[in-house]
Amino acid sequence: MSSNTVIQTTESRSGLKKSILAPIEVLAQSIANIAPSATPALVIPLVFFFAGNGTWLSYLFATVATVLVGANLNQYTKRSASPGSLYSFVVQGLGSNTGVISGWALVLAYLLTASAVLSGFINYANVLLSYAGITISPLVIGFAGAAAAWFIAFKDIKLSARLMLTFEAVSLILIFVLAVVVLAKTGFKIDAAQFKLQGVTPYGIGLGLVLAFFSFVGFESAASLGDEAKNPLRTIPGAVTISAIFVGVFFIILSHTEILGFAGQATKLNESAAPLNDLAIFFGVSVFGPLISIGVLISFWSCFLACTNAGARILLSMGQHGLFHSSVGNTHEENKTPHIAITITTVLAAAVTFILIINRGGLLNIAEFYKSNDLIISIYSWTGTIATYGFILVYALIAISAPIYLSREKELKTKHIISSVVTVLVLLVPIVGSIYSNLTAPPPFPWFIYIFLGWLVVGGLWLFIRKLQTPDVSNNISGQVENVHQYFREIRAGGDGEGI
Repeated sequence: MSSNTVIQTTESRSGLKKSILAPIEVLAQSIANIAPSATPALVIPLVFFFAGNGTWLSYLFATVATVLVGANLNQYTKRSASPGSLYSFVVQGLGSNTGVISGWALVLAYLLTASAVLSGFINYANVLLSYAGITISPLVIGFAGAAAAWFIAFKDIKLSARLMLTFEAVSLILIFVLAVVVLAKTGFKIDAAQFKLQGVTPYGIGLGLVLAFFSFVGFESAASLGDEAKNPLRTIPGAVTISAIFVGVFFIILSHTEILGFAGQATKLNESAAPLNDLAIFFGVSVFGPLISIGVLISFWSCFLACTNAGARILLSMGQHGLFHSSVGNTHEENKTPHIAITITTVLAAAVTFILIINRGGLLNIAEFYKSNDLIISIYSWTGTIATYGFILVYALIAISAPIYLSREKELKTKHIISSVVTVLVLLVPIVGSIYSNLTAPPPFPWFIYIFLGWLVVGGLWLFIRKLQTPDVSNNISGQVENVHQYFREIRAGGDGEGI
């Protein structure tokens, strides 16, 4: 097979715009999908609830775990790229059956993450509107946010990337400036209680690590831009690694700063409904309150957009592989975006949030959770918990499959085996911790692992049905994935510089 033949096949399969995203725009996809601005506002206080002065250490461990996952993932991204993202990689390493299950899990993960952050968007929109004494129905706010994200995703991936980059940068800058103010007014000192892990227990660190690791999910989503990134074999691995390290450092600094800022205050960090706003008030910069709310609001919206883009491209690939109706694998004739898959992703993600709102599910209710052991009905926590199961399963499959894949490529080294084993062992902490903590929590949290497993069973049954309808579907999946891989294999062998 010649390089030209493979290039034509690859382009006709995806139908997406080719090589239009600069490295910073690819990085924006992963950063936005993590939604780092939301973590200081919501997740760090919850990690503090368990880990206390060891919160920074939980985030350090979580950063290391994420970097390890990224190192295994990059064994693929340095050698191949496609819109199928981790789904295609697992197919390459463990075969089509396991790959389809991973794709099924990943689609659910992106859908429910979008649902979770849409509830966050609605919540912070209400916070901002309350400053002006305005009240708008959550359904109206949610519809407006989802519709805007759908339009941008439908219109142009480059526009999406630039908006995500701009919005997330503004949000992070606002939070960083607030952190500098807090640190300046406390003398830029290292908090001795945190450094010495005062009052910290290994059990608390472990539970904190579970939640801290959840802050990073979505860092891999740059891999879904395989066709659209310039020099993808360089750009995508860089985005995966940089996003994990950059965001990890940000989380460690902010966790230290928030705990330091709340020390000695009447309100505890784990009891604050809006910790960043409270810090602004404590340190005499209350004007930052609304600005921080704007930053978190746009971070949630950017994350919804990022989930829509990533989830839609996996659906696109699965549709083109024959797993869904052929229309799911179509791209818009003019925009060259996966418009059908984008519409499906947006509608389903928004529908979950709207249904829970209509049934009077809480939006976040984080403060009530901190003040008692009752898990208030929370759209954010419900959908986010199930989504995390999807991400962590696929991360584990990537780590397991990487040395198998490298062995087939005749590039396996001892360090790759060590990296895989260490990564799987490290991932056991959030896997076991999340399952244990949810099974021992009040309902409905114990149900979520069964809901997720049920989703995987449905995915397996759907694959079985598709095999009955089209017996060669598995060969078709493996063949198309291998064609893409062969294209990049020939490029690397030719040394023409694309993505090398």
